[in-house]
Amino acid sequence: MTFLGIILLAGVTLLTISLQRSYGSLPVKELRKRARSGDVVAAALFKAAAYGSSLRALLWALILGFGSLLFLVLSKETAAWFAFLAIGFVLWFGFVWLPAREATRLSLWLAEQLAPLFAKLLEYLHPLFQKVSRFVLKHRPVSVHTGLYDVEDLQDLFARQKVQSDNRIGQDVLAIVEQALSFGGKKVSDIVVPRRVVKAVSANDEIGPLLLDDLHKSGHSRFPVYDGKHDNIVGILFLRQAVRAKSGGAIQKSMSQQVCYVHEDQPLTEALQAILKTHQQLFVVVNSFEEYVGIITIEDVMEAAIGKQIVDEFDEYEDLRAVAAKMAEKEHKAHIVHDTPHENIESVQEVTEVVK
Repeated sequence: MTFLGIILLAGVTLLTISLQRSYGSLPVKELRKRARSGDVVAAALFKAAAYGSSLRALLWALILGFGSLLFLVLSKETAAWFAFLAIGFVLWFGFVWLPAREATRLSLWLAEQLAPLFAKLLEYLHPLFQKVSRFVLKHRPVSVHTGLYDVEDLQDLFARQKVQSDNRIGQDVLAIVEQALSFGGKKVSDIVVPRRVVKAVSANDEIGPLLLDDLHKSGHSRFPVYDGKHDNIVGILFLRQAVRAKSGGAIQKSMSQQVCYVHEDQPLTEALQAILKTHQQLFVVVNSFEEYVGIITIEDVMEAAIGKQIVDEFDEYEDLRAVAAKMAEKEHKAHIVHDTPHENIESVQEVTEVVK
């Protein structure tokens, strides 16, 4: 065989490798989407790529066939060591040097032109390839690893997706997914509304205009109800329940007596399950000594899950935990200055002005 024939055979081998890259440059699902949206090239490639593993098997057979033929011709015309080097260079050039992610214009054009031919061949070869594939999988199962081992791997995947040039997933959607992935690692203590800023009411208080005005000004719509001591929670009062109590009377007559508790060290996933199971919108949070330390609401849990603020119709302050922290800081400063118990804690409204 002449030198020109050897070059031609090497070129055919490289083109076959390039075809494999072209047909595998995009997943079949993506090719289908682009084809349905009117992409002519994607529609042409999909005709052959739709056969999946059968197309890959055919292309590998062609690569091995042309590569073996090239090696045999070279070994006859030249020394064996030169044939090994030459075939190694051709394979390196095709699999390593050629663009690994983006198919060249020539290979894409060639893949588009040959797609009908490959599709016609695979109409007959696909059943055979399927039988061979089933036989191989039956005797030697193949498990393709996803490359994901932990939640952090998924987080890295979505972080890369954000900067991917052809990404079609909205940034808001990606942000919510990332927040949801971190949800499992959070505890109740991460989102608890501290006791010092929780507006609680006495079971013996009378419902009237003054109380309703006070409750409305608090910026909340649900209130723990205590009997005697503030940590003796006996019920939950909803503002709408108090408003509907036209005849007035004590709070204990209008409150809901079902009180649900969660531990501050419980995972938020368990708190969410408790909310879904009990249909309660407010949970009392206790510590290891069974002391009342605050509350969590369904809004708090959902905010932690999606990373976006859910504003209750009566909510007034954006971050009650920041309010509580600022109140604690001001109390601490007052203790240092006066060296006496702090008796007059500033109102939540005053502290909130500082936080804002």
